[in-house]
Amino acid sequence: MFANKVSLADASEKLSQHHKEFLLFFQNGTLEVELYKPHLVDKQTPHDRDEVYIIATGEATFELEGKTTDVTTGDFLFVPAYAAHKFTTFSEDFSTWVLFFGPVLTV
Repeated sequence: MFANKVSLADASEKLSQHHKEFLLFFQNGTLEVELYKPHLVDKQTPHDRDEVYIIATGEATFELEGKTTDVTTGDFLFVPAYAAHKFTTFSEDFSTWVLFFGPVLTV
């Protein structure tokens, strides 16, 4: 076991066993790394910290503050704290790494 590594295959398997849309897989300081696989609808609301998505599998349409873009495996997205965002459509195999980092920001 290598403590500083998270395998996509292992994370996907664990997530499927928990029947949740996301699970935390790594934490260090202010960094939290999750794997997120929305089911039918992305129910996210704005977060109080900056966030990065790295698309792990599949394809989606992403909306950030009213603007949309198509994303696919390997793409990187940055979402500032408190920004309205969501995946509006996504393939059945869609999943994304989610990285929260930095301090909690107040509005």
